[in-house]
Amino acid sequence: MTGKTIRLYLVDGVSHGVMTAEVINWTGKIIVAPRSQLVDLSRRDEVKRTGIYCLAGPDPDQPERDRVYIGEGDNVLKRLLAHEKDESKEFWTRTAVIISKDDNITKSHGRYVESRLIRMATEAGRASLANGSHPDPPPLPESDVADMEFFVSQIQLILPVLGMNFLQPKPNYEVSRSDRTASQRFVMKEGDRLAYAFEQGGEFVVMKGSPARKEGAHNWVGYRSLRDSLIERGLLLDEGDATHYVFVENVPFASPSGAAAVVAAGNRNGRTYWRVEETGQTYGDWQDSLLNDSESVGEDE
Repeated sequence: MTGKTIRLYLVDGVSHGVMTAEVINWTGKIIVAPRSQLVDLSRRDEVKRTGIYCLAGPDPDQPERDRVYIGEGDNVLKRLLAHEKDESKEFWTRTAVIISKDDNITKSHGRYVESRLIRMATEAGRASLANGSHPDPPPLPESDVADMEFFVSQIQLILPVLGMNFLQPKPNYEVSRSDRTASQRFVMKEGDRLAYAFEQGGEFVVMKGSPARKEGAHNWVGYRSLRDSLIERGLLLDEGDATHYVFVENVPFASPSGAAAVVAAGNRNGRTYWRVEETGQTYGDWQDSLLNDSESVGEDE
């Protein structure tokens, strides 16, 4: 059994207010709040401790992506109040404060976690970082490094549940293939070109080397700005082909239709256009068959 229990507490009794998140047997705690409720957040004793914080919001230059600033402080609240006056943090709409419930995080621990989160966010490439520097982690005793690595792993686990996915690692098909429920590969034919994809972590991932049509259909509306953003970020590269760009790494999408639209440069229903590579079955039919199999197992039991 690999399940985890994450305890979420709505401090104000509403989903859009201050919230706390904890994992059983973890000494850490995450408090999240909209920037508009910084006053409410400031009333909590936890934010006056040593800790790490993440400021997130839409990237003004690429609204499809988040922009994130990761920091640490002996008194997190003082750092947040300073950022509140900083014009470079105008993107900031959501706050996550990470502290230790037993108050055992020192300044060095905080700097270590900050460094690791910045590195992980950079490698994930899911958000643009507002940090001007990427500090190296400070030296710590071996036992402290082990403790902080576990601390970091819990942060990486919880933040996506809270709507912050900038620490999720890049999707890897080899990892996916080790999971029987996520090993299926899908193919989409657009003209004489084939694009490939797989599912992982709730995302539909177009594989490195897949083509994407350059010339968009005249009526193409949905996902056009996303395609342009991928070009600006260097994930879709012009390698000299007159008609197609190339995906230079595995790129996750929120849905098969978003992936299909970018590949085709036009409006596409991903449930119809993506097909199981081995059988030719549409993605929609394949997914329905999994649901039917699941229902049959339930009836047998």
